Amino acid sequence: MVGSRMAKIGVVSNEQFESELVQLNRPAPKPVIPNSQIFINKGRKNGDVNVPESIQKLIGEESALYGRSKALELASDLGISNSSVSAYANGSTSTASYNKPSDKLTQYLTSRKNRATKKSLRVLHSALDSITPEKLAGIKGRDLAGIAKDMSSIVKNMEPSNMKDGSIVRPQFVVFAPTFNKEESYETIIVNDNF
Repeated sequence: MVGSRMAKIGVVSNEQFESELVQLNRPAPKPVIPNSQIFINKGRKNGDVNVPESIQKLIGEESALYGRSKALELASDLGISNSSVSAYANGSTSTASYNKPSDKLTQYLTSRKNRATKKSLRVLHSALDSITPEKLAGIKGRDLAGIAKDMSSIVKNMEPSNMKDGSIVRPQFVVFAPTFNKEESYETIIVNDNF
């Protein structure tokens, strides 16, 4: 009884073995996909910028704080084009949106510039405080002229820009003067008191 069970479970003829072996070695047929299910995605989707926002911020900040050459160097290491560096430095997410900067990227770049400006101002004030009349008394004329020139450029850089498109922008005042009408200019209506 035991021997007959083994014949049913694991012992097969050579023909059966060969046919099973051929079945296993045959490649599986490829599934047929209807044409309506084949999607070909070429190019970017609307709103897809491909470069992550964090990288855009990093490159924009690098350009704003350390100069375009440093930003170009970083972008080249990451495989990003020079035109994209210009866009990120302007606060835009691409060259197509160069004239419409992203609020999020612009706010980030402005905050980073403001942070650097505050640090620079602290150092500037410290340097200016250390220049005393006693220290200036022992300096040669040429060195004094250099210090004066540096101080004037600091003042110029700290002042808000009054130039817009090459012309000086001056404050404009608009004065409204309402006209006063005389009593004679109003229409007269006569009302009877008799009811």
